[in-house]
Amino acid sequence: MTKPRETDLYPPVKSFLEDQGYVVKSEVGAADVVAIRGAEPPVVVELKLAFSLALFHQCIERLKVSDDVYLAVAHKPGKPFFKAIKANTALARRLGLGLMTVRLSDGLVSVQCDPGAYAPRKNAKRKNQLLREFARRQGDPNDGGQTRAGLVTAYRQDALKLAVYLFEVGASKGADVARETDVKRATAMMRDNHYGWFEKVEKGIYGLTPAGAEAVSTTARVLGAG
Repeated sequence: MTKPRETDLYPPVKSFLEDQGYVVKSEVGAADVVAIRGAEPPVVVELKLAFSLALFHQCIERLKVSDDVYLAVAHKPGKPFFKAIKANTALARRLGLGLMTVRLSDGLVSVQCDPGAYAPRKNAKRKNQLLREFARRQGDPNDGGQTRAGLVTAYRQDALKLAVYLFEVGASKGADVARETDVKRATAMMRDNHYGWFEKVEKGIYGLTPAGAEAVSTTARVLGAG
């Protein structure tokens, strides 16, 4: 099987645009494809086999000559490509670019989005979640840019408060732990045992597991003391 080339995208894109009444020519100036229909502004298309930052840079540069600029990439089967389409369509919209995919097996061209001004809608729920997490978190226990693994959240900080209390006092009633640590969800958190730090000693009473005792050694920074 012959390895696909960027030039393989041109015939389907040319046919797609011609079907809409455009006169289409390739390699005009710095543009891969230019399409003209009457007195309308030109449509510019940049062809690539795959998404890349360079492709977006090229298309942004083409916005200097036309507001109607598209990225055209080869369609690929599989879940990773569909995830890439979703993410890159969102990016194209934010940049005012259009995006189309070309299925090389049969020449099918699919427009994912058209060029134009884009004002993303804010998600009030996510904004409130962000602000709540910021307000509840003590200190600044994480390193900016670290991976999600080992990330210290407000929930983890609360769990460590419970662990420290049990480490110092011993097995206790959930209500007592909640009152002394000021963590209202103490009983539910110890029951859920998300980190494997707690164990039920008897009804309503919880103690600390060896893993919980080990976690206590990390509390200085995690609880905002360092």
